[in-house]
Amino acid sequence: MKQNFDNNSFRDFEYIPGMDAWGRAKMFQAYLDDQLAKGQLNYRLVTSTGCGPVIEMGGKKMISLVSNDYLGFTQHPLVKQAAVDGISKYGAGAGASPAIGGHYDYHELLEKKIAGFFRKEHAIIYTTGYTSNSASLQCILTKDDLVILDAGVHTSVLEGCQRVNRKTVRHNDLDAYEHILQLSKGKHPLVLVIIDGVYSQDGDLAPLPEIITLCKKYGAKLMVDDAHGTGVIGKTGRGLIEACDAWNDVDLITGTFSKTFGHIGGYVVAGKEMVNYLKYQSRQHLFSASSTPAALAIVKAIELVDEQPYWMAALHDNMDYFRHGLLGLGLNIGDTQSAIFPVRVGDKIKNARICHAMQQMGVYANQINYPAVSMKDARIRMGVTALHERSHLDEVLNVWSDIKRQFKL
Repeated sequence: MKQNFDNNSFRDFEYIPGMDAWGRAKMFQAYLDDQLAKGQLNYRLVTSTGCGPVIEMGGKKMISLVSNDYLGFTQHPLVKQAAVDGISKYGAGAGASPAIGGHYDYHELLEKKIAGFFRKEHAIIYTTGYTSNSASLQCILTKDDLVILDAGVHTSVLEGCQRVNRKTVRHNDLDAYEHILQLSKGKHPLVLVIIDGVYSQDGDLAPLPEIITLCKKYGAKLMVDDAHGTGVIGKTGRGLIEACDAWNDVDLITGTFSKTFGHIGGYVVAGKEMVNYLKYQSRQHLFSASSTPAALAIVKAIELVDEQPYWMAALHDNMDYFRHGLLGLGLNIGDTQSAIFPVRVGDKIKNARICHAMQQMGVYANQINYPAVSMKDARIRMGVTALHERSHLDEVLNVWSDIKRQFKL
């Protein structure tokens, strides 16, 4: 008899008592086959065109809301040309890790550019945004320290804190932050609070000024990952730190080059001593091959945020229009204040079927279920970019109007 996996999630296959990895993989394959057959597996879908407001999937044109390419820079001709020029000058790869021959002048330039973007002087770059969090935290934290995490931080942060004392605070709960800070004061060499600027699943903002006040009161350091705020929030796109004028109050700024900056990689911006410590002590940086010469595309993207501010203006126009449209349909999008729009569905099976139905109607959005969010908080997650046209957004809103009736939202 075929097993029904509707009550399972990816996490159920991480550990099964008495079963080895090959056994778990076999059972997981049965789960994938079951969910795919029911139209409830909307991941790893193959597209045949690049990032953009419209993509092609299986020969069908679809409006895409799955990209974090907020300013459309993956397709900007100057950004693409910078990558081509970098490869033409330096070749396809760096050839070595940074400490032993893989550190080039274009890496130095990129470090200076991203540090300067955040009004600082020093930065370290990683080959992915994920490792900029996980690797730097594994290097900074010891078993004697305490890290205090918001419940909404990225998985890369959780991985970086796996082996240290860790307290997780209910999302944006200032009373909980203060309670833990008060109890931990003076008991650890380092107490580090880690938050996002913009939270990736809800699209809402951290209460940064209040958290800064608490960190100062209790002697804690503060790290802000503003991957989804950079290029979106703040007068000139420097994120929540700029919006709150908190340049001198954040100890570590982390983020990725894979969203607003249109490429891949990550960074940590900090003081000179900490950056140099990471460059020689952070293993994933020290022993990984360096970024390829195509990373010169990032340098141009960083410059374009200031040189062509109309992309950010276009993004904000689209954000405002789409927000009003979704709210006008009576859909629950929570407290998003960014380019991320989550429509909360709740039931994970209904959520998966809605995602599949939207694809049939020509809209590609993200199915977000547990463990990315809590079991009862499944949602369809959409990202708006500067390149979406008003007609694209109207078509998506029309699809949502049909979905709302069909699924009785």
